[in-house]
Amino acid sequence: MRGKRERDRFAWAWAGMKAAVKEEAHLRFHLAAAVVVFAAGWVVGLSRWEWIVLLMAVGAVIALELVNTAIERAVDLATGEFHPLAKAAKDIAAAAVLSAAGFAVVIGILLFWPHLR
Repeated sequence: MRGKRERDRFAWAWAGMKAAVKEEAHLRFHLAAAVVVFAAGWVVGLSRWEWIVLLMAVGAVIALELVNTAIERAVDLATGEFHPLAKAAKDIAAAAVLSAAGFAVVIGILLFWPHLR
């Protein structure tokens, strides 16, 4: 029985990922950027540790984009009208994604720069 519950949890998480990819343009952008960055990493021959850092940076952006989407959905469910706290919650969640994406760009520059000189 435990195995079925674990499969169900994985299926629910996968359904959430599919829904987010289908409905969120920003997530699709981040995933496309990840594909490009991973291809570039393969071309320049990143080391194992460089790959680890790159995967962590990309993973953080994707994970935060998913959390941002969940927060936006929950806020929209809680209130159908404008409220300053609802706006703040959504804006702060979006700022977390922006922050992670900015750091990911800096990490990417630091990782790729030595390979491009």
